[in-house]
Amino acid sequence: MCYVILLSPTNKDRRDMEIIRGHVKHLQELDRKGQLVLCGPFSDCPGGMVIVRANSREEAVLLAEKDPYVLSGIRSYEVRTWSLSHEGNRHLGIVPLQE
Repeated sequence: MCYVILLSPTNKDRRDMEIIRGHVKHLQELDRKGQLVLCGPFSDCPGGMVIVRANSREEAVLLAEKDPYVLSGIRSYEVRTWSLSHEGNRHLGIVPLQE
């Protein structure tokens, strides 16, 4: 299952290169373990998103809570369960074209 971790700045937000390096290392470790799907900052608003593979929502929460951004208090997080839409799960369903 995939989970989206939405990271949002808190009132403690600051640019701290040690925390940023720790955050990147955390993402690299998730990637090394095969848990990182996608990640990156938003370009149109503050914050970013990390999509991970986890066995449960609880595991995804633990991954979010290990992120140095969250540990330092400069980011809050929200975890959402994500289902990829594709024809195989009928989320994209085949809809006949109207002529």
